[in-house]
Amino acid sequence: MPSAGRRYPQRPGPTVPTIDTPTVPTIDTPTVPTIDTPTVVTIDTEAGGPIDGEAGGPGHTVGVDRFVVTPNGPLSGTVRAGGAKNSVLKLMAACLLAEGTHVLTNVPRITDVDIMGELLGAMGVDVRRGRTPDELVVTTPADIVPEAPYELVEKMRASVVVLGPLLARCGRARVSLPGGDDFGPRPIDMHLHALESMGASFKPSHGYVECQVDSTVAAVPRLVGNRVVLEYPSHTGTDNVLMAAVLAKGTTTIENAAREPEVSDLADFLNAMGARVSGAGTSRIVVEGVEELRPATHSVIPDRLVVATFLVAAGLAGGEVVVEDGRPDHMEMLIRKLSATGIEITQEPDGLRAAHDGADRLQAVDVATLPYPGFATDYKPLLVTLLTVASGVGIVTENLFFGRFRYVEELRRMGADIRTEGHHAVVRGVERLSGAPVRAFDVRAGAALVLAGLVADGETVITDAHHVDRGYEDLDGKLAALGAHVSRA
Repeated sequence: MPSAGRRYPQRPGPTVPTIDTPTVPTIDTPTVPTIDTPTVVTIDTEAGGPIDGEAGGPGHTVGVDRFVVTPNGPLSGTVRAGGAKNSVLKLMAACLLAEGTHVLTNVPRITDVDIMGELLGAMGVDVRRGRTPDELVVTTPADIVPEAPYELVEKMRASVVVLGPLLARCGRARVSLPGGDDFGPRPIDMHLHALESMGASFKPSHGYVECQVDSTVAAVPRLVGNRVVLEYPSHTGTDNVLMAAVLAKGTTTIENAAREPEVSDLADFLNAMGARVSGAGTSRIVVEGVEELRPATHSVIPDRLVVATFLVAAGLAGGEVVVEDGRPDHMEMLIRKLSATGIEITQEPDGLRAAHDGADRLQAVDVATLPYPGFATDYKPLLVTLLTVASGVGIVTENLFFGRFRYVEELRRMGADIRTEGHHAVVRGVERLSGAPVRAFDVRAGAALVLAGLVADGETVITDAHHVDRGYEDLDGKLAALGAHVSRA
């Protein structure tokens, strides 16, 4: 095992009172198609695990917080997307459910993995990189500290998914209200109501949600299975209930569950640990609770959002790019829309291929974000960027989150013709963008601005590049290997 790295002190477990569930502001959501119904943490850097601001890939150091992009013609080559951020974070949280050593492979070197490692470390879990750079070894002790502190949770919204595992394993939890990317408010009331129906109670206290399990089995606090109907097919809401249910007494049925591939990946990992989960990938998941789980080894699925980034890059800059680990079955709606713009996308023996003759302009399309298998909201900044240089007018409708058009102002600085009205963006394509200093507001918008620089005259400088490092391992290096002029400065 590699030598020890940074250490995090054990925190004492809090005393958790019980009161009514807090009232959380809600978000208006659109009508969508019917869906069927102590130890310390050690993250080792010698084995390839980036910490202390070095996430994002080899050669990235503290203070390197800008991308510099200049156009360089068509792209060509093969690239790997790596493991899915939106899967590995939930898999790491699931390790809380069983004492022992878990091994995750195909884990990307990104900031959010480091943050989740620190969060688990604050609970007494040992997290370190393994024998290879993409391997993560998570050792969960018999006794964990059921608290997720503010200074870590506020960095990443996905950290709220420790709530379900902590309640299932410990019978209590104290979790800070989540932070992360600035997408507007995304309340967790759906998580709380679902867990409340399984025997938990909640109290807001000084920026935290204090939770405990009131139901008992053989005089021991334990969640009890129930039929949970989610108001909306929330990805993290589904993950939280799923992880809570695997150790609950009896059967839990999750109706209107999220159907993302990452939910199925989590279910596969839980089943490898001894859980009894069926129906993942559909809108109805059934969980038969078990008495205990065991450690497991699991390979993380590829990141479909990173795959999408390279497909769009090929369309914008022209040329031919093959993404070795692209899974077309995970991104059918995106491929349909990109194909309609004129990008040729095919499944080849060596991977998912995207090709476009730069001499022909792309064609505008309309798109509306919807829950999976609809068009994912995380794809939208990439598509809006593509439409800025397409022929015609495209209308993009955001149905899932507020505040996800902030990057539009940055694209306008580069000469894009975009008008926003509420949830809609009307994009009129121009012949060419113009390089300018711009700012990344979140991970996907930052990546989209990097791609915009590929088709912008002159130099484009994207600041706050650390947002991109949250979800991309060595984005500049991988694009440069395909022929792009992208660097960190």
